[in-house]
Amino acid sequence: MSEPLIIAIPSKGRLKEQVEAWLADCGLHLAVSGGARGYLAEIKGLAGAQVRLLSAGDIAEALGAGEAHLGVTGEDLLRERSDHLSRVLLLRPLGFGRADLVAAVPKSWLDVETMADLEEVAHDYLARTGRRMRVATKYLVQTRAFFARNGVVDYRITESGGATEGAPASGAAELIVDITTTGATLAANGLKILSDGVILKSQAQLTASLKAYWNAEQLAVAERLLRVIEARAAALTQATLIWPATGRSEERLVVDELIAGGALPRPHGLMIDANRASEAAASLAAAGLGPVTVSKPDFVFELDCRAIAALKLHVI
Repeated sequence: MSEPLIIAIPSKGRLKEQVEAWLADCGLHLAVSGGARGYLAEIKGLAGAQVRLLSAGDIAEALGAGEAHLGVTGEDLLRERSDHLSRVLLLRPLGFGRADLVAAVPKSWLDVETMADLEEVAHDYLARTGRRMRVATKYLVQTRAFFARNGVVDYRITESGGATEGAPASGAAELIVDITTTGATLAANGLKILSDGVILKSQAQLTASLKAYWNAEQLAVAERLLRVIEARAAALTQATLIWPATGRSEERLVVDELIAGGALPRPHGLMIDANRASEAAASLAAAGLGPVTVSKPDFVFELDCRAIAALKLHVI
């Protein structure tokens, strides 16, 4: 039997729940082996694939090492590898698991609002104490790159092993770089985010490994999966307009205007951006056409699939 396509998804927490809900919305249902505490699963109806349930950090590592073909994890974890662009391919942002990676300083630093202010304070701190300002973080790669882009050099990183937001209050560091969703925890610990201190607006990403071995069978399974995912994503943004065709010049004029604005012709109607559906239906009705039915498709399968095309470009 050929080796299966390996798909890694989170094994616990809110992100696991969100991934399972997203898959179910695509009509893809997980069956976990060994009960609720199992770490292997399968997607019903997707033969040739094996799902592994791992921590979000382990998924990023598995994708980078080529131990999984596809996975879902936070972009912040994927980008923490200095060579991530050569190891993984971001196929689709998923719209959940959102969090910002930020630089935050004590609220008591009244004159520090920007990275430029921080650069001045760090320079003065070194001159005054003979020590570099400490930055507590788990995100070493992205911190170094961001500080370098902003000209901040007089600092040193203290690698955080626990609750990073508590480091300044405990005296373990002067400032932090950490992930946050609402900023409430930072505020509760007397910290503020610098006005230009957002390093990354992260979210969960469907990601492919460029270091994994891909054979024809695994690519075929991936294509079946990705076509469903892309078709569901397309359906969420589109609507179908259907009306009794008349063939009159007034109808042709309105339809041509809608197509010029981005609508796509379909048998007996149009496919249009869902946000424009009501306006388009009103235009048709105003031209004496109707009744106009507006419906939301469940899936829109196009001839081309952007995700699989990008994957094949990189692994074949």
